[in-house]
Amino acid sequence: MTVGANGRAKDLAELLKGLDVQVDGDLQGVTITAITADSRKAGPGVLFVAISGLRVDGHQFVAQAEAKGCAAVLVEQGLTEFVQGSSPVVRVMVADTRLALGEVAAAFYDHPVRRLQMIAITGTNGKTTTSYLLEEVLVAAGARPGVIGTVNYRFAGREIAAPFTTPEPVQLQKLLWEMAEEQVSHVVMEVSSHALAQKRLQGVFFDVALFTNLSRDHLDFHGDMESYFKAKQLLFQAHLKKEAVAVILQDGAKDDCEVTGEGYWGRRLARNLADTHSWRAAKGKIVTCGLGADNDIFPVSHSGGLGGIEAEITLPGGSMQLKTQMVGGYNLKNILGCLGVGTVLGLDVDKMASGLAQFRGVPGRLERVSRVDGASPTVFVDYAHTPDALENVLSTLRALTPARLIVIFGCGGDRDRGKRPLMGEVAGRLADVVLVTSDNPRSEAPEEILTEIEAGLQGVARMRGEALLSHRRLRGYDIIVSRREAIRVGVQGAAAGDVVLVSGKGHECYQLDRAGKKFFDDRVEARNSLAVIYH
Repeated sequence: MTVGANGRAKDLAELLKGLDVQVDGDLQGVTITAITADSRKAGPGVLFVAISGLRVDGHQFVAQAEAKGCAAVLVEQGLTEFVQGSSPVVRVMVADTRLALGEVAAAFYDHPVRRLQMIAITGTNGKTTTSYLLEEVLVAAGARPGVIGTVNYRFAGREIAAPFTTPEPVQLQKLLWEMAEEQVSHVVMEVSSHALAQKRLQGVFFDVALFTNLSRDHLDFHGDMESYFKAKQLLFQAHLKKEAVAVILQDGAKDDCEVTGEGYWGRRLARNLADTHSWRAAKGKIVTCGLGADNDIFPVSHSGGLGGIEAEITLPGGSMQLKTQMVGGYNLKNILGCLGVGTVLGLDVDKMASGLAQFRGVPGRLERVSRVDGASPTVFVDYAHTPDALENVLSTLRALTPARLIVIFGCGGDRDRGKRPLMGEVAGRLADVVLVTSDNPRSEAPEEILTEIEAGLQGVARMRGEALLSHRRLRGYDIIVSRREAIRVGVQGAAAGDVVLVSGKGHECYQLDRAGKKFFDDRVEARNSLAVIYH
């Protein structure tokens, strides 16, 4: 049996066990050494899986994959018009190649989730911060965690760049197998709505799943909030192990049933699960967290400022005295979600408290890039790129009573256009000075994106940024297409006592426009502008 470059070789018939398939050809003796959905990577020993994508249908490349000598192709039964004539290559037909790809990839890597404690985090905001928090408390408890998320994939001292929040099935299963081989005990995984809708998690099952929140985002892909919610709900309906527990962050009034209500989506998910027979039958399958005392985990009291958060938190069977350097009410909610998962995993309360006390923050999530000296403005970089996230972070910073609150932000191109005026409205309502600038315009003209954001700044005066910032009592906005120039104007025009938020890109170290991808890091740009002030 020939072994592939990754050291693996599997009998095709074994990989297909449990799947409803039709086979054209002889499976006997067909060995698979790699799996791909990219016809360019097809070749001897490779199973090519034809996926119908948003822009390209992989079935159009079946002949190309076969010509390159792949061992077998996996196609959908309803798309056989692309698979005509005889071929020495084994053709396997299934109802849904996306589902089959996940199952085959899991089998190829010996179902690594069976060797791991799997933790999923889904929601619009807070996934990345909560993944870092969980990593910290797991380490404090003596575990060996691995993390799969937006910033990177990391385990056993390794860091791998993250092209997707949730990897494609083959990469995901390979990553999980590598983690299991490195004796990782727990995997903390950010689960995106795209991944759930595109069936990338087929063959992956979790012991604990956390729902953080839901607010407007990705409607260019999902169409509406209802479809977005149903994609998130799939995690709890189709990807949990038999004894799994759902942890749900929920806020707002207990009887809140309006879609516009703060706690609607979390409470709706909890109700939906509680109404399902399989969830009703098992006590303790749902743990709720939130600021309200009707939750299983909630703060009895809490306070905070630029120095961090202090709180007394009630947990099932006990309480915790929390002290952390994290800032803001929404980060308190992230902590509550982390504690919910930790409680389900049976982590020691004191060790969780110790881990949270040691936590130093997340790259690009309300990351301070200025000195703490009182002689210069305080500058934060954050990833907030939805109306809800921007409102959360601006409200948090407003509560710190800065002399002026200055925000620099934009919206990504080729994405949900409806959120642009909404983000403009949030910025104009909560900040003193708004500098609207480019984010990742992609294929769109930056000026057109900025005009759509400007529509939300009704009733706010526009004037040149430098003039606006030089008069400390003025409120208003300016549009500066160049993100580098906007950051320079905002940071260098700020004074001691001011707080500057550079929002939208966070940890990203690139900018995408019609010319392609180029290096750009908000933190670097902010520090360069601050250096002028310091010197």
